[in-house]
Amino acid sequence: MSKVSLVLVPGLLTDRALFAPQIAALADVADITVADVVNDDSMEGFARRLLHDAPQRFAVCGLSMGGYIAQEVMRQAPERVLGLALLDTNARADRPEQQEARREFVRRAESGDFMDVVDEMYPMLVAPSRLEDADLKHTCAEMAARVGVVGFARQQTAIIDRKDGRGDLKAVAVPSLVLCGAEDAMTPPKVHQEMADQLQDVEYVVIDGCGHLATLEAPEAVNTALRQWLARL
Repeated sequence: MSKVSLVLVPGLLTDRALFAPQIAALADVADITVADVVNDDSMEGFARRLLHDAPQRFAVCGLSMGGYIAQEVMRQAPERVLGLALLDTNARADRPEQQEARREFVRRAESGDFMDVVDEMYPMLVAPSRLEDADLKHTCAEMAARVGVVGFARQQTAIIDRKDGRGDLKAVAVPSLVLCGAEDAMTPPKVHQEMADQLQDVEYVVIDGCGHLATLEAPEAVNTALRQWLARL
């Protein structure tokens, strides 16, 4: 069986380490690349770069901000996408208060408090049971350090300016996966159900005891869901 070309799209303050368990576990069924999500400051720019770097036909899987980028890829070049996986993400635009909170994080990061901001964000990203998980917290801090202050500011600008894409999901006809942690405080299950309701050919998965970083918190469950999704393509 030929492998599927799969582009994984990291989220805010993350890189390919976000998908380390998936890269290892799915190598037998997918040729995997990881998108660049630090060198643009708009969803349109991130998507254009991904499309420039990607194979002609590919499946795309994004987590959090990566899901916003994956949705923009579907808007720009739906004919190139074999399948869409949206993990711990959202199709809504930010509310004004969310935008202001992001701007404040950027102001603090640029003034020298970057790693303090990273520490403050960690409890929003994981299930309560993982708050004292030193290895997971260290992985998150290392990813954030690699993204850096400039990358963080670009990412937040893109997130603040993103459009509401709920209506666009109705046009997605490829096999889709919507997956989230049951304890995802950033993008709770209700916004994933909302996305799943719009998609034509979708599997919806909720993982108990898991927060926003499902790929790292519950890698086996995510790997199983992704393998089943890839088999549908």
